[in-house]
Amino acid sequence: MPYLLIRHKVEDYAKWKPVFDDHAATRRANGSKGGYLLRNADDPNDLVLLLQWDDLDRARQFAQSADLQQTMRRAGVLDEPDLHFLDEVEWPSA
Repeated sequence: MPYLLIRHKVEDYAKWKPVFDDHAATRRANGSKGGYLLRNADDPNDLVLLLQWDDLDRARQFAQSADLQQTMRRAGVLDEPDLHFLDEVEWPSA
């Protein structure tokens, strides 16, 4: 299963989150299957998203889209996101 891992810093989580939520339908339409939203325990504006995708090429296209760039600006993303395109190898036991 392919994943898109994103790390970025936002100006204000409370401002960013509604924009992220409103963009869910666009993510789904582009192949996102949902995932995890994590915040740095010491800085709630430092975010990590791990999103499962139906196809790695579609994840790459979405990550490079003008729509995503505009949405991130509107949401208050402060830096250039770190993007990692990942393939699941295994789910190890504890």
